[in-house]
Amino acid sequence: MSTDSDAFPEGMPCWADVTLPDLEAGKRFYGELLGWTFDVGTARFGYYTQASRDGKKVAALVPKTDGRMPTAWGVYFAASDAVATAGRIEAAGGRIIVGPMGIADFGRMVVAADPDGAVFGVWQAGSHHGFELRGEPGSYGWTEVYTRDPKAVDAFYEAVFGFTSTDLSEEAGMEFAMWTPAGKPAASEHAVGGRAVLDDSFPAEMPAHFRTYFVVDGCDAAAHAAVGLGGRILREPQDTPYGRFAVLADDQGASFAVIDLSQVQG
Repeated sequence: MSTDSDAFPEGMPCWADVTLPDLEAGKRFYGELLGWTFDVGTARFGYYTQASRDGKKVAALVPKTDGRMPTAWGVYFAASDAVATAGRIEAAGGRIIVGPMGIADFGRMVVAADPDGAVFGVWQAGSHHGFELRGEPGSYGWTEVYTRDPKAVDAFYEAVFGFTSTDLSEEAGMEFAMWTPAGKPAASEHAVGGRAVLDDSFPAEMPAHFRTYFVVDGCDAAAHAAVGLGGRILREPQDTPYGRFAVLADDQGASFAVIDLSQVQG
């Protein structure tokens, strides 16, 4: 569904961006795959390049300034006070990597890591509120963190954002918890994200991380298109009660997922 860009309550995923070594290659890949168009980034802001779908902001591409930076997607959670949120992050056992820092009149940003090392962002909106479109093809759909320390990580996000964690392992067929915001019933229609576990099916060297999902019209077609654009399929398309999804990597190695919300497992 479309959304009012002003209406991101505390803890709601409100923005996503990907750090890439080759900005132009990223524009070609995501432009073809997700139907994105791009603005022109400026030197003042490190050529940070916002992407749009149907004229509405949906994400951004960030050119690497240092080869040691990861090639990865990142998700940002809304905060009414980035400084206070940073304080809760540290008090709950997390680590501040960047910020809190103001970015012109756009807003205030924090980049942090949870107790198991998964990196995420915090965004206190100024003139830039975040997603102008989500839940529709070519836009953000979902996020979840993958960790080896679920107990500590559940407690961390509950403390920082006030989430309620609900165990859905039996329903999901894997160790999994759903996050709902403070004051909302613990039901899937109110969920803002989830927590999964890095079990033995994942490489031992894989670090804790967030996975960002984008909505597509046809999961299998999107996966096939990604390969044709130089990307890879990391997890073949499969059905779930919430839609058919696949995990992909772009042509520079950044991983993400696509999901067709209309293809729901009966």
